[in-house]
Amino acid sequence: METFSSRLLQAAVEEFSRLPGIGKKTALRLVLHLLRQEKEDVIRFSEAISRLRQEVIYCTQCHNISDQALCEICRSPRRDNTVICVVEDIRDVIAIENTGQFHGLYHVLGGIISPMDGIGPNDLAIDSLQQRVEKNKETIQEVILALSTTMEGDTTNFYLFKKLKPYHVGISVIARGIAIGDDLEYADEVTLGRSIINRTPYQNSLTK
Repeated sequence: METFSSRLLQAAVEEFSRLPGIGKKTALRLVLHLLRQEKEDVIRFSEAISRLRQEVIYCTQCHNISDQALCEICRSPRRDNTVICVVEDIRDVIAIENTGQFHGLYHVLGGIISPMDGIGPNDLAIDSLQQRVEKNKETIQEVILALSTTMEGDTTNFYLFKKLKPYHVGISVIARGIAIGDDLEYADEVTLGRSIINRTPYQNSLTK
């Protein structure tokens, strides 16, 4: 166990080491780096983290991280509101946006159906997606299911297909340019972009 000459240093290292993928040695390097910075820079850093936790909210329409009731994507008149891309979490929104190949709207589920992890349909933002499609069924032409290519992702795709089928909107899935078992956030931008562009009707995937 590390011995620190300062309780303040020890407390800061312990807090940093709570972050995912950050061990005690990395945490110590980060804390010492901050100590070498100007006070104003460190204060600005801490204020940004504090404001993030206190002021960030979730978009009431798509559940993306936002500063206002509606996120910038949902508010933008330049987005194509006839297409909704359904993703697992906010990291997938960022990954798809970085491709520059999708210009529609999003819906963040907050996870995927995974009985082994105790996550069922009621734990996800599926009801709000269904209500959104029902409310805007005259406008929405396509729902893209852009979930991870895992058994849990496929299970969630099938569940969403059954839920949305009565509204007679096009339902598609991203092309299998993403390797089986991969998460979207780890795909390179070119591969992910092509998977969005080359998406296929969901019904086609049921026959394979």
